[in-house]
Amino acid sequence: MYENDFAKRLSELRIQKGVSARDMSLSLGQNSGYINHIENRQAYPSIPVFFNICDYFNISPEQFFSTTEKDPACISAIIDDLKLLNAEQLHCLAVIIRDLGKIRS
Repeated sequence: MYENDFAKRLSELRIQKGVSARDMSLSLGQNSGYINHIENRQAYPSIPVFFNICDYFNISPEQFFSTTEKDPACISAIIDDLKLLNAEQLHCLAVIIRDLGKIRS
């Protein structure tokens, strides 16, 4: 992912979460302009801070860089919920998801 894409993805995820750059910066324990500097391509996070950013969004680093996942935090929450279902429930849900996919086609 290029530098511009990193800044754009960070901004997308932040807006999707409905939080200001200032509030996110402070929540991460950084100065109030930290996220703004990243989004404006004036700075880039260290690896530990990048992992904190992913934790803040409740996503994996892989999901951060995935451009196909529109709402990675929602997908992570769904996956966590799926882990609680039994085999029969999972099968029923798989059928529903396949049917929903056919509707889009």
